Amino acid sequence: MNGSKSLRQVVNQQPVMFLVCAAAFWFFLYQTLIPLSETLVNQLPIERDSHLGSALQFFFYDTPKVLLLLTGIVFVMGMVNSYFTPERTRALLAKSGQGTANVMAASLGIVTPFCSCSAVPLFIGFVQAGVPLGVTFSFLISAPMVNEVALTLLFGLFGWKTALLYLGLGLSIAIVSGWIIGRLHMERYLEDWVRDIPHITATASNDGLSLSERISGGFQAVKEIVGRVWPYILAGIAIGAGIHGYVPEDFMASFMGKEVWWSVPLAVVIGVPMYTNAAGIIPIVQALLAKGAALGTVLAFMMSVIALSFPEMVILRKVLKIRLIMTFVGVVAFGIVLVGYVFNLLL
Repeated sequence: MNGSKSLRQVVNQQPVMFLVCAAAFWFFLYQTLIPLSETLVNQLPIERDSHLGSALQFFFYDTPKVLLLLTGIVFVMGMVNSYFTPERTRALLAKSGQGTANVMAASLGIVTPFCSCSAVPLFIGFVQAGVPLGVTFSFLISAPMVNEVALTLLFGLFGWKTALLYLGLGLSIAIVSGWIIGRLHMERYLEDWVRDIPHITATASNDGLSLSERISGGFQAVKEIVGRVWPYILAGIAIGAGIHGYVPEDFMASFMGKEVWWSVPLAVVIGVPMYTNAAGIIPIVQALLAKGAALGTVLAFMMSVIALSFPEMVILRKVLKIRLIMTFVGVVAFGIVLVGYVFNLLL
């Protein structure tokens, strides 16, 4: 109790010092991950080079690594997100024209903490604020698929080139897909009760939070987001560890390699019925790549799981008619398949 009280006092009285010390401590922990994982495996009564030893080392290394990366970026983005409330986001999008608004909506999706579970209330709020349908879809595609968690984990596991390429192509899917849906003028395929919602004037307020209050917002984001996704992380890393330790080398290349032309659309078809998030799927991506799967194929699988999950379609069915949902899935899936082929050609 006294420890938490002292921490709050430091945050309130010396927020800059707290951020510097927290960053240094985070970096120190990150540097210990490899020797710690090797030490843990060596203490067990198993051979380090066995299938089980390899799987356990992967699990012991990736679990704290992913949790550290996730905690750090969620904390930082929790502070950033204090500037992007749902009301402010709607206000920014409602004031922009088509095209420009699609780019802005997709870009805002990167830094806003919304996921598929927020799809219906966000969709209704955007309709009330007068945000065009295509612009709304650009945001709803970008927010779960090209978010800070996905980008940070991709950077930490695969490097900045892969993260930047994913960012550029993911944003392109969100922007172009939203623009196409907007040009199709499919407002009539909203559920009737959604179309009848009266519009409200979106306003952007300046909350004027202090740095210590934004730090508290970062802690709250960690509590909410990491607390919600850690089971997916453990499940994803466990699956990845099993693939890493037991799947034969080059096995995945037989049906997820560059030479197999149908691998990308198959990966998208397999990914759609699944349900997880970036934190849970990226360790699986890492393990698949280590076994010979092509990067474009695996990332197409990842994008389809995150952006086109079946549970999200069920949620959106509350506000969209079947034809609009099918159009949304078809346009986004086509974009993801193209991105998969581009990745396989470039990398």
